Amino acid sequence: MDAYGHVNNVVYLRYLEEARVDMLFVHAPTQGASRLAEGVVVAKHEIEYLKPLRFRPEPIRVETWVTRVENASFRLAYEVRDPDVVYARAASVMVPYDLVENRPRRLLPEERKVLETFLEAA
Repeated sequence: MDAYGHVNNVVYLRYLEEARVDMLFVHAPTQGASRLAEGVVVAKHEIEYLKPLRFRPEPIRVETWVTRVENASFRLAYEVRDPDVVYARAASVMVPYDLVENRPRRLLPEERKVLETFLEAA
């Protein structure tokens, strides 16, 4: 919380992280992309703050989906929202990472297939 009683910008990054972890470390492995849970890093974040979110004890919803899948990266989009209000929109560029080799790697075909199931409907 900041001095105005609003959720601080750093907290928004935590919200995005929780949603991303749920998608990539909980749901994706059950669909055949378990290697993503072994290493994926954030290459870029963008956040557009639309309305102040006042501190409150109730949970906030973070909707997450994939907007692009490339050979060695993918892009996630997020909305931090209540049913009738969007507080922020965000995006992250994610890169699969080989922790043993300590370097980025290409997406495996099965990872691409699973990520494509999370693509935003056109």
